[in-house]
Amino acid sequence: MALPSTARDLTAVDRVVLGIGGIAVHRGHAGSIITHALGSCVGVTIWDPVARVGGLLHAQLPAGAANPERAQREPGIFVDLAVPELFRTAYALGAEKGRLRVAVAGGACIGGNLNDLFAIGRRNLTVLRKLFWQNSILVVGDDTGGDRPRTMSIDFATGHTLIASQGQHYAI
Repeated sequence: MALPSTARDLTAVDRVVLGIGGIAVHRGHAGSIITHALGSCVGVTIWDPVARVGGLLHAQLPAGAANPERAQREPGIFVDLAVPELFRTAYALGAEKGRLRVAVAGGACIGGNLNDLFAIGRRNLTVLRKLFWQNSILVVGDDTGGDRPRTMSIDFATGHTLIASQGQHYAI
């Protein structure tokens, strides 16, 4: 079986930087995947400590059905399409659902009530939580909501998800 295009062996890569709509899944003992500026967007990391498979996504909008043409071109933009792709790719690299550590960040309301007109952050989190509930996915770390942007990364040496926001750094 061919691996999805988002999968690769991290031994050849030290650090992968994801932009909006990015999904990356790797197997390895070193390196990291990072995404910046999670405002209303959501980031999800997954980590299987036995298979040493982990991944991260940066999704911007809740549902691909709102824009089917864009969903076809850029499925990683949409929470409802990106999350299943993240998990499928991890499973293709040897991850097992029961061992996965899942962490979530983002879903904020940046800029006060003016930017909350469409409640994108809240809608992203609603779709994400529904997907997790429907698939019995437990989340071990959650830094969502509020009004601040976040940087999220996964460190393959430790398996930790790292969050940075407004000068504070911590591991999940």
